[in-house]
Amino acid sequence: MNRRQFLKLGTTAAVALSAARYIPTTFAVEKPRRVGLIGTGWYGKLDLFRLIQVAPVEVVSLCDVDKKLLSEAAEMVATRQASKKKPRTYGDYREMLKERDLDIVLVETPDHWHALPTIEAIQAGADVFVQKPVSVDVVEGQAMLAAARKHGRVVQVNTQRRSTPHLIEARDRVLKEGKLGRIGHVEICCYWGMGRAGKAREVPPPDHLDYEMWTGPAPMRPFTERTHPRGWRIFMEYGNGIVGDMCIHMLDMVRWMLDLGWPKRISSTGGILVEKDATANTTDTQTATFDYGDLQVVWNHRTWGDMPDPDYPWAAIFYGEKGTLKTSVFKYEFFERGKKQPTLRGEPLFEYDKYPEDQTEKDLERHVASAIRWHWQDFLKAAATRGRPVADIEQGYISSTACILANISQQLGRSLVWDVANGRVAGDEEANRLLRRPYRAPWVHPEPGKV
Repeated sequence: MNRRQFLKLGTTAAVALSAARYIPTTFAVEKPRRVGLIGTGWYGKLDLFRLIQVAPVEVVSLCDVDKKLLSEAAEMVATRQASKKKPRTYGDYREMLKERDLDIVLVETPDHWHALPTIEAIQAGADVFVQKPVSVDVVEGQAMLAAARKHGRVVQVNTQRRSTPHLIEARDRVLKEGKLGRIGHVEICCYWGMGRAGKAREVPPPDHLDYEMWTGPAPMRPFTERTHPRGWRIFMEYGNGIVGDMCIHMLDMVRWMLDLGWPKRISSTGGILVEKDATANTTDTQTATFDYGDLQVVWNHRTWGDMPDPDYPWAAIFYGEKGTLKTSVFKYEFFERGKKQPTLRGEPLFEYDKYPEDQTEKDLERHVASAIRWHWQDFLKAAATRGRPVADIEQGYISSTACILANISQQLGRSLVWDVANGRVAGDEEANRLLRRPYRAPWVHPEPGKV
């Protein structure tokens, strides 16, 4: 196959061939690493099973406030891991971490429960793999970063776009080779409904769920038929809406692909403009601008109406003087300026030959499986060398904080300038008071200087 033939190929097989150049370095592990999982729901199991696929690990502990999910996960892990042993189970992460016998801890909880378990796992001597966004408020993220550095632990944030094979290829073959020329604008977006429309009835929590512990430091609000599992994202009490859920991924991806740090200024507008009768209190429409001076990264989400481009419902589009690069979890396409057909394109890497179980696993996002495996391989390499992973906690903190600040900007109705050196909004005390959410007693908010 010559180069011209290869560039015209848009099949998964062609992408698999090209992606082979980017497979993370493998390394020897002397003995199985002991693993604990906090949060055994959808993505908790999905991430854990990808780890089992790529490394000799022993899952010894599982924790969840939902006894049904916990029991099901324990059975599934026993069938997946080489030892066939059923892990110990806990309803309180603090009891699990008291054992101090874990090398790796996964924190796969709702967003309001990311900070405290991550910090305690770090203090217990574990390296941590934590879901995005790192926190629900800025000070939580600062405390998580401080804990990782103080205790010398590796913390990988699951912004796995940084490890997505076809996006690595797009970065290297389009952006790094300068095919776009000067880039002055990037659009990032999500036009999915995200489950926020409609009413959710208030109902009693199920008997198998410890709702008091599930709520934890968040405000106590009535339980609804959509609160758990997975529906909590429609409530701002537990996260940061669609900006905190989906923009974090795309912004982090753009920052990684273009080697960007902190934006100079952040502004956002929007609100609940159409789906006003929904139980959700997240915005159904929002625009956020992350201003890097000569480059503007602009986010849009809208949960109603038609999508501008159905091929790219959740995406990042890079506009350069020489062309346009469209990227998503499903594919990428590079268009030279003035051309309607892509010069380069790529699709997700499916590895069914190596991992046939991917084809039958319930709820697996199959197009993301290889990215999660590569993300784990990067994490394990960092753990072995005590280096920084590709989605180090500092990078996750920057991307998460930028999204939180966008929500604060939308709430206050003005732009914000972030003072990187002092970790505060410059000249805006009202905004600074919003960098920390109140914790519900008896939970105590973590402090960067006390971890």
